[in-house]
Amino acid sequence: MKITGWEILTLPDHGDSMMLVVVDTDEGVYGLGEVGIRSRQRAVAGGIDHLGELLIGEDPMRVEHLWQVMFRRGFFPADRILGAAIAALDVALWDIRGKALGVPIYQLLGGANRDFVPCYTHLGDDVSVLLDRAADLVAKGWRHLRFAVPQEGDQLDQRASMRAGIELFHRVRDAVGDEIELILDVHTRLDPPEAVTLCREIESARPYFVEDPLRSEGLDSYRMLRTRTGVPLAAGEQFGSKWEFQRLLEQDLIDYARVDVGVASGLTEAKKIAAMAEAHYIKLATHNPLGPVTAASSLHLNLACPNVGVQEHQNDPEPVTAAVFTQRPEVRPGRAEIPTAPGLGVDIDRAAARELQARAAERPHLRATDGAFTNW
Repeated sequence: MKITGWEILTLPDHGDSMMLVVVDTDEGVYGLGEVGIRSRQRAVAGGIDHLGELLIGEDPMRVEHLWQVMFRRGFFPADRILGAAIAALDVALWDIRGKALGVPIYQLLGGANRDFVPCYTHLGDDVSVLLDRAADLVAKGWRHLRFAVPQEGDQLDQRASMRAGIELFHRVRDAVGDEIELILDVHTRLDPPEAVTLCREIESARPYFVEDPLRSEGLDSYRMLRTRTGVPLAAGEQFGSKWEFQRLLEQDLIDYARVDVGVASGLTEAKKIAAMAEAHYIKLATHNPLGPVTAASSLHLNLACPNVGVQEHQNDPEPVTAAVFTQRPEVRPGRAEIPTAPGLGVDIDRAAARELQARAAERPHLRATDGAFTNW
């Protein structure tokens, strides 16, 4: 079996864009992958086209070898943009391998380590209905809920956001009770003084973890935060390789590794990051507000790994895009079920997907009260 080509499919998704990659072979077996970075997608697409040329004529079953070629060829190691390109192609190769061998991917990663994977879902950004939505999701069976520190439109006042986040967290805890696990996503928006105060002020409400309390460029700041709060910390969704995770894991600066299979250079690399985390008793909390392909690749990873906390459940695609997917794993309230189909267990109608081609979207922008640009 030889790789013959690839195709990029960019689909509309709730005002955003979902970028998929299909890798073809000369035996008619094809694999699906997804780009985890939904901004700068044109840059990622350029990376896919460059790396795809390296794969033509190669044996898709040599997944580790091809990962090394994609990551290391060209002298300069891959960064996060190329990591997302590698991720899409790598997952597609795993999909081909599973289909060719007639088994789900988790079987190739060591077999199922659990009967299902716990999942969490989002409460949304509308604070006015957030408590009602929380009650509804709990009634349906969800046991892990996530929400973010509030903001005002496209403006972020860090002090106001911090105060609102503290108040909101306690309100949600009072509303859902002690048995429901709550996740607060700071989304890298706060500077250290505000992040420290936020974390300390919600300790008594027992968060499952606080996600991305600080920006990811300067990882030493996590050492500072670690000494000043007792809440569990989670980070990593912006990291493209095990080397970016290395400092946080080896210095025990986080409790949950937010591995995004669509950013962290694919399943080949994510499995290694999971093993590094296991050595430090750090659990996986895979990042996935994306599409069915990344949901499935995260599921296969989490099924095979022993150190799993929870998996983020993707938002269901908008109806016109959801109709393109002819097969995908089952997600029930609070849990993702073990797939039985070979490969990822995801399939699409490629002709229909081509009809939906969308322009790559850009992320929203936030500004501080004085007009300065800040993190979204």
